[in-house]
Amino acid sequence: MADALELDALWEEFHRVVNMTSQELAAWLQVNEASEETVPPPEHDGAPTGEHVLAILQKRRVDLTDEDLDVMYEVVDTVTAETDAGTDAGAGTGTDAAARRRKRLMTLGHDPSRAPA
Repeated sequence: MADALELDALWEEFHRVVNMTSQELAAWLQVNEASEETVPPPEHDGAPTGEHVLAILQKRRVDLTDEDLDVMYEVVDTVTAETDAGTDAGAGTGTDAAARRRKRLMTLGHDPSRAPA
């Protein structure tokens, strides 16, 4: 388990990058799963990770497990890498790549169309 300062920093960063509410994420995951027409590739872990993000959003900080912390680090790293790549502004362009990127980020609880906090 992380020390208190590290946990505080992770908690704040996670809630900064996850800019969707638990209700918004739950609705997105339901719609996203219902609209899947193809089987995702094996390396695509968006839906299980999204469900785990949803579970974390519904927890108190003191109830986090080591697995929760691993997912939180993964989400922070993924969203930060995607948004630091300079492609955040292209999220609404309608291209296939932008649509896939938006879907991937939203499955992690990050809506790229929202202004950063």
